[in-house]
Amino acid sequence: MKLDSQIEDLKIKFKSLNDQLLNSENLGNKELKKINKELAKLEPVINIANEIQRLEKEIIGYKDILENEKDDELRDMVKKELPEYEYLLEEQNKELMLALLPKDEADEKNVILEIRAGTGGDEAALFAGDLYRMYERYSALKNWIFTPMLKSETGLKGIKEAVIEIKGVSVFKLLKNESGVHRVQRIPETESGGRIHTSAATVAVLPEAEEFDVDLKDSELRIDVYRSGGAGGQSVNTTDSAVRITHIPTGIVVIQQDERSQHKNKAKALKILRSRIYDAERLKIDTELSSNRKSQVGSGDRSERIRTYNFPQGRVSDHRINLTLYKLDQFLLGDALEEMISALSASEQAEKLNNLNDS
Repeated sequence: MKLDSQIEDLKIKFKSLNDQLLNSENLGNKELKKINKELAKLEPVINIANEIQRLEKEIIGYKDILENEKDDELRDMVKKELPEYEYLLEEQNKELMLALLPKDEADEKNVILEIRAGTGGDEAALFAGDLYRMYERYSALKNWIFTPMLKSETGLKGIKEAVIEIKGVSVFKLLKNESGVHRVQRIPETESGGRIHTSAATVAVLPEAEEFDVDLKDSELRIDVYRSGGAGGQSVNTTDSAVRITHIPTGIVVIQQDERSQHKNKAKALKILRSRIYDAERLKIDTELSSNRKSQVGSGDRSERIRTYNFPQGRVSDHRINLTLYKLDQFLLGDALEEMISALSASEQAEKLNNLNDS
């Protein structure tokens, strides 16, 4: 069987890595870290495979007793215990399939979350503000650290653009499927005729890249500094602290001017730039790997309309998994967002299992 062959290959690799650790005198810290990381990924699979092997031997032994043993008391005991072992084997096989699913290397990374008002003018900015507060509340529920890096407000709690760093456990794993176009349908407070308006905001969830993920060479960067724009009065920044960094090979541009310090703005801009480049590379690889099919969830397409928030009906509908929750208020408070995220993760996992079985 193909799966048996795959498990044997993994066992050979697991033994080889352990042997390397036993003879690690000549290995550097970087190599040791890489080996330990590989072992940590393989160990759950190997443990499950070994347990499956043990259960299969037990079941063979029990069936042999039923075929050849004359002692009725022993046969009765085996008849009672055999279904339990068969059930355990079935469950372990399921666990093995899940353990063999391809893992996203970025799942445990922190996140750079970008929210931008789309079509719809002031209403779009108000909705972008709603999304900002929704993710802020959800982050608080998950005990994540929510740190705004850039926030361009319009008044009345509206937001043109926001960039936030979110740190915590499994942040990218839980938020990655939020990327895309979020559409809102509601009656604006300023609309006397009571007509429903449709507007939108885009969300991008980028895994925060470490320096070793993306090597930024000085020769590939064009850095411009200029005076920050301000609201006027005493708050205006009179120094050249705003920073615009252009990554020449990709054309990606990041502007940062929230801080009064040029050094701080540059550090923030580099962090955002590194994450955008890393995300672009990931999307390119994902596109190449899935050129023959488009994933139902997590395609990474920023222009895809993923969700509609309908205020008159009090519902939120995710178009990728055809799930509607009539919990709009709880959703925007971050409470019901967990239910949607869990459903998206379950759908993504089911699709991966199907692809694993097909292959």
